[in-house]
Amino acid sequence: MKVGIALGSNLGDRGEYILRAIERLRELHEGVDADFLEASLLETEPVDCESGTPNFLNTVVELESSFAPFAILDFCQQIERDSGRPDVREKNSPRTVDVDMLYVGGIELNTDRLILPHPRMHEREFVMAPLREIGVAE
Repeated sequence: MKVGIALGSNLGDRGEYILRAIERLRELHEGVDADFLEASLLETEPVDCESGTPNFLNTVVELESSFAPFAILDFCQQIERDSGRPDVREKNSPRTVDVDMLYVGGIELNTDRLILPHPRMHEREFVMAPLREIGVAE
């Protein structure tokens, strides 16, 4: 299945946090190298964050995986923890790295832990612009 994942960082060496997260996400990829799609880094202003919040670097990747959505979610959350992001935090607080699942094939879920496809991805240009760049959105 095709899996879309958005990444963002606005603390520390933002680019390095994102690059490390992308390398970890390659562990989930079961397709050929050409099927791992990665957009350019995009600097964006914070959305729905407190005044004075640092700018983000954002990107998206699309990979092929047969892992179940909750296994992918656990993997993404482990990447965040390994990058120093606390499990308990204020909503929209600054972060070393944010790894958000956008879609997993055509699966639709609506649980306390995971909503697929991501409910606000179409409202966020910092997600849609990179998706258009890699050719998976119009």
